[in-house]
Amino acid sequence: MIFDYIINYLSALWELTLEMSPYLLLGFLFAGILYVYFPREKITKYLGKNNFKSTLNAALIGIPLPLCSCGVIPTGISFFKNGASKGSSVSFLISTPQTGVDSILATYALLGLPLAIIRPIIALVTGVIGGLVTNSVEKHEIANTPKMPESPNTLPKQEHRLKTVFHYAFVEFLQDISKWLIIGLLLAALMAVLIPDDFFTNYLANEYLSMIIVLAASIPLYVCATGSVPIAAVLLMKGLSPGAAIVFLMAGPATNAATMTVIGKVMGKRTLFYYMASIIGGALFFGTLVNELLPREWFTDHMVHIHDGHGSHLIPHWLAVVSSILLILLLINGYAQKYFVKKKMNMEVINNDMNEKTVKISGMTCNHCKTNVHNNLSAITGIENIEIDLESGKVKMTGEDIDLKEVKSKVESIGYQYDGEI
Repeated sequence: MIFDYIINYLSALWELTLEMSPYLLLGFLFAGILYVYFPREKITKYLGKNNFKSTLNAALIGIPLPLCSCGVIPTGISFFKNGASKGSSVSFLISTPQTGVDSILATYALLGLPLAIIRPIIALVTGVIGGLVTNSVEKHEIANTPKMPESPNTLPKQEHRLKTVFHYAFVEFLQDISKWLIIGLLLAALMAVLIPDDFFTNYLANEYLSMIIVLAASIPLYVCATGSVPIAAVLLMKGLSPGAAIVFLMAGPATNAATMTVIGKVMGKRTLFYYMASIIGGALFFGTLVNELLPREWFTDHMVHIHDGHGSHLIPHWLAVVSSILLILLLINGYAQKYFVKKKMNMEVINNDMNEKTVKISGMTCNHCKTNVHNNLSAITGIENIEIDLESGKVKMTGEDIDLKEVKSKVESIGYQYDGEI
């Protein structure tokens, strides 16, 4: 019996991987292209006003960006610190984690074309509404914090851009989302084996109650937009209503304890309230709209093909297998580089007259966080070189005169915790 469960579990896990891997690899490639060719540091001029256009621009910018749930926070806070209005910053923070080129393609692979179209539309609408509500209350309030410096490596030279595209896509970005992508796949396969078919129709037939329960479970949950897709796919196969799946796909990536803590600390509790109200209200509204107005077959017919093991006919089976093997190898490589390969020292030879200080910073969870901290600390007068170890949170700084009080103030202003000198 246990052996049969293991075989069924591995089979379900492999089928989900086959379905997602070609689209994930394509999404990662698009992520690398956006990272290199999309001038993020220069777009704040489109986000600085308290009007509809700024909130719309912020949502449109955020929807395709492949930022993980934690990566969107430093980026959104950076916009705010660079002079973007609270409304446009909230719009970006709401719309970005719900989607991304990788998650849209993964949604198409597992959930079908209707949901792949609906997800970015919902992200756009909820982002704009949340931004407009925030602007209407936070009248013309713009951060007074000095602008952060642009990263010198944001737009590499032409000959290095292709290399940067692939390194970011298949190393850095993959490292950022790999944990939650793997967890999402493992949980989805486990639910596929353990939850009986038609479980929700038999035990939780009330669609509105199911949306409330899914919402309550999703708010504290930490899952990226891509990692939420296989979980939603399995829940739909087990009889969950499409509206409740929409609620999970919205609230899961856009809300979690870390996000709420940082937004409340940096942008204020009132802004956090509008942020949460927009997501919760939007999730329930669009979930109800999908259940009441759209045919259920739009969302369930695609599930039948996956459940029967047929999958998508657009991708040849051999390509799905090759893509799955490549994805697994890339995941292994990412973890190998992250944990087992000794990191090269990128500091130059230190002058004897320079001081060295090491501090501990909590809250950095991805490469976007690391870059954000590095760019902010680099702006402090007296700091010449910075080394950051993402896993331990240790930050080594060298310079002639390092003011730790200013370091503490800078770190806390962007939403991280300063734990003192080591």
